[in-house]
Amino acid sequence: MSEKILLHACCAVCAGYPLQLLSSLDYTPVVYFYNPNIHPKKEYDRRLKELISYCWKKNYELIIEEDDTKVWFDYVKGLENEPERGKRCLKCFELRLNKTAQKAIQLEINKFSTTLMISPHKVRKDIVEVGQNIAKKYDLEFVDTDFRKQNGFLKTMAIAKEENFYRQKYCGCVYAFNQQNSESDKEKIIL
Repeated sequence: MSEKILLHACCAVCAGYPLQLLSSLDYTPVVYFYNPNIHPKKEYDRRLKELISYCWKKNYELIIEEDDTKVWFDYVKGLENEPERGKRCLKCFELRLNKTAQKAIQLEINKFSTTLMISPHKVRKDIVEVGQNIAKKYDLEFVDTDFRKQNGFLKTMAIAKEENFYRQKYCGCVYAFNQQNSESDKEKIIL
């Protein structure tokens, strides 16, 4: 019997290939959606709805955590002007992976990971460091499988295309969205 792993997932796009790869490595992934960083609410709902649909279709167990955006805003307070890949991202990873580790303990699962590591827009080594520090704190194992190896990002994009997933243009954070659109007349998210 394969070993369970709690896989934090930010969206169906990023989850596609990591779920396939972890399954092929003899894990049974349990998908965990905890992303209070995603704004606005319609964006959050759209990503969640798509992940629910994909997990149901592929028969993956999915656990959805409450959307506690106030906790996220409080956690990254003072880092609003940090650039993408900066200190705010590290705090955001820390919040979400800490919650993932706590859920793993609650579910009696000894290993956890995150789909965040598939994105070329994120600094993988930072995510791994945060995950390993949290794992150590809770006496768990952070599985740092390199989802990008062997064209992992291209594979997850192919799955997204095949499944006709909505492909977002930002990580989900209101600050990153507004920074990305600051030099244009594009819409901004107002808090």
